[in-house]
Order: sequence, then structure tokens, then C-alpha cells
Amino acid sequence: MAEHILFLTGKLAEKQLVRTLGDMQPDFTWTVHVLGVSVAALMTADMIRRRLKETFGADRIIIPGRCRGDLDALSADLGLKVERGPEEIHDLPEFFGKQRHPLDLSRYELRIFAEIVDAPQLSVDAIMVRAERYALNGANVIDLGCLPETPFPHLVETIGALKLRGFEVSVDSLDPQDLLAGGQAGADFLLSLTEETLWIMNEVASTPILIPSPHGDLESLDRVIARLEDGRRPFIVDPILDPIHFGFTESITRYHRVRRRHPNVEIMMGVGNLTELTHCDTAGINGLLLGICSELHIRQILATEVSRHARTAIREADRLRRIMFAAREMNRLPKQIDDGLMAIHERRPFPLEPWAIEELTKAIKDPSYRILVSDEGVHIFNRNGQHKGHDPFGFFPSLGVEDDGGHAFYLGVELARAEIAFQLGKRYTQDQPLQWGAMADPLVAGEIDPHTYKAAGTTLKPSSWADGRLKTLDAKEEKT
Repeated sequence: MAEHILFLTGKLAEKQLVRTLGDMQPDFTWTVHVLGVSVAALMTADMIRRRLKETFGADRIIIPGRCRGDLDALSADLGLKVERGPEEIHDLPEFFGKQRHPLDLSRYELRIFAEIVDAPQLSVDAIMVRAERYALNGANVIDLGCLPETPFPHLVETIGALKLRGFEVSVDSLDPQDLLAGGQAGADFLLSLTEETLWIMNEVASTPILIPSPHGDLESLDRVIARLEDGRRPFIVDPILDPIHFGFTESITRYHRVRRRHPNVEIMMGVGNLTELTHCDTAGINGLLLGICSELHIRQILATEVSRHARTAIREADRLRRIMFAAREMNRLPKQIDDGLMAIHERRPFPLEPWAIEELTKAIKDPSYRILVSDEGVHIFNRNGQHKGHDPFGFFPSLGVEDDGGHAFYLGVELARAEIAFQLGKRYTQDQPLQWGAMADPLVAGEIDPHTYKAAGTTLKPSSWADGRLKTLDAKEEKT
């Protein structure tokens, strides 16, 4: 028997709610009940408790997302599950789609190599801090980048320390001696071997990442692949991604040609050559490149976070590999799966039309200020009326909070958030911080408990966060 849901709403939203539910063609039956208020957002749990005399045979009750009050207590009083729906009616289809058919974003096939490009110049402790950060953001392999003509005397010690903590490790160098030492110390992968340095494979157990030599010569890569295709030794090939205006388009076609020639070969793409060398927000660049990786079944990327503008590149890649995998598995566009990469803009930034805000203003009977954002600007209002504009400073003379420092400070913070949301096309909710998706540090945002976090693909527990050593190690890293 289908579930029956009671939707509580206000007079102004009734028709739209009925129309939206009808268009949804849901697999549940429903009743819409107006609770005796004009504006649904003014509804409270206490009001529902007092006014709701009939539950219409419902199995659960959905109330407006902005409804305030203790819903657990209300559920106990009514003997029915009461839950908040979305803040806006047009979000109902997505609300129920996510509730009933959640997309599994725990799955991915792409392995992220996160390169510490200046490893020889860092202490072992500083490398551990960087490695833990990268793992926290989704890295599967920590890549130790060697520098030309720069000694790395603690390479063996570093690999040992990383392996002891549960990391997979790669060594990234064009110097055969660095690669040989790294492989003998237990590195899992070696970047990068060529046709000329293939002999290193006979000395170590590490998985080689092979590149063309000379640059762009796919025939040399073909020859190496032919030698290793007997399947006795795993390997990965990297045709090399070039920066824009220095061979980028041609390098993209190389990846396509390699995949056509070798349908089952493991391939790597070094995305840092684009994210680092293009002054553009990295989320979009990563989205495009990981889309190519998904289509070509490229299952390894080498990512870097050297430039300040690229400091979230690994976290973005982690989110994107899950989105792309889900989209490909479901044979759908990578759209409306997850909004974590839409940091600047949002699909529905301004849920209320100006006329709806006007109606809401008329229904307010108390002096508390409400702040909303529409496509016409920022709206601040209470029972005394509404002010609308683009500049928070312009509101101050009309708010009457000159003698109340705490209230003025609060309104200043909220109006600043609202101004940013209006300028960028973001969703603003009063008393809530703006959401920046994968651009925000999950530790700072409180999304991850550092004491229990386990890094993707490892059993690592980041003790430098858990035992309070982060600041000390950070200081060491900065000095180094």
C-alpha cells in the first residue's frame, strides 16, 4: 500500500504546492492542508500542535523547510513522523528523489596521485603533514616529487615513514638513480620511466609509469607497451598533458589515440599542467579533464596544489571522480548529481520572487528583521516595512540599531553574506553561512571529525590532527 503524506502549508503556497505534487506523479498519495496562515514560512511547531486537528490518515507529515520548532517533540505528540521539507516548493521533486533514490557517491575508479613537488626541500615531518592533508582531501597515493640536480638524502627515510603510516607512495623523477633508490626503498610506483630507463624495472618491484621519449613520440610508447603486454608486470602509461598554447590540444588527442590503440592499458593524466598553469578557478578545469578521463577510462591522475589558486584541486578531483563515475554508470549527464563543485553559482540561487517577499513582509507582526535575497537585490524587513537594495551600507540609517552594537554587528554580518549571495548568484539563508562546496576546507567547516577520519583508500588515521601536532608541524613546514 502506498505511503500517504500530509503536506502542511499556507494560503499563498497552496496552489503551487498542489500543482508541483501533481506534476511529480509521486509513488505516494498525498493531502495538502492549509493551517490557517497566509505565509508557510511563519508556521511553527507550536502552531501546528495547537491548530492541527486532523491528520487525514497520513503515515507522515511534511512541513515547510523554514518552519521553526522542535519536530521530535511534535512527532511524539502527534504519533506521526514530522519532518521538514525543502525551503522552496520547486525543490520538492529533488527532495523526494534524493530521499528515495540516493545516488551512491562512495564509488569511483580513478586513483589520485597527489604530488609533493618540493619534497627534497622539506623535512620528513613536514612531508608527513602535507601527505596527511592530501589524504584527507582524497589522495590515494602520495607522490614524492624530486627536483633536478637537487639531493634528496632523506628519500629512503621518507618512504619508510610514509609506508609505516599506511600510505601508498610514488617517486617522481627523471633521474634513474632517484627512481632506483625509491624503488629499492619500497615505493609502490615510479614516475617516469622511458624506453631508455626500462631496465630499472628489473631491479625493483615498483609499478612503472611510462612516458614517451622523446616527448610526444607515441611510437616509443607503443614499443614499450608491446614489451610489457604479456601481463606479467603491471604498468601505467602517461602520454603527457601539455599546457594551453604549448601543445594542449594535441596532447588531448594523444590520450585518445593511446586509448584507441590500447583499449585495456592503464593510463595516467597529469592534470596539474593545466590547473597550475592556467589562472582560472580549478573546479571547472578539473571537471572537464576528469570528464575526459571518465570517457577514456583513464584511471589515474597526477594532481598538484602548488599555486595558491590551486589549493583545493585534490579535493575537487575527489568529488568529481565520484560524480563522473555515477553519471557514467547511470548513462546520464554529470548534472544534478551533486552541487559540490558549483561553488560560485547555484542552480536556483533566488527561490523567492520579489512579490512573494512583499507578501511575506505584510504578514510579519514582530520587530525582528528578516533578510532574503531575490534577483532584484537584498531585502531586509520587519513589521515596520521593507528595505531593498544592493549595498548593505545603505540600509544602516533606516534600521534603528545605532544604539545596539550587538544587533548592528549581527545585521552587518548577515547583510554582507546576503550581498555576496546576490552578487554571485548563491543561495542565502539567514543565520547560515554561505555554502562553498568542495572549495571549503572540511575540517574548518566542521564536516569531518579529525579524530575518526580515515583517508580514501587507506587505513590511515591522521594523528597530526588527532594529537594536536598540526600547528607545530605546520610551523616546521613553513620554516623549511
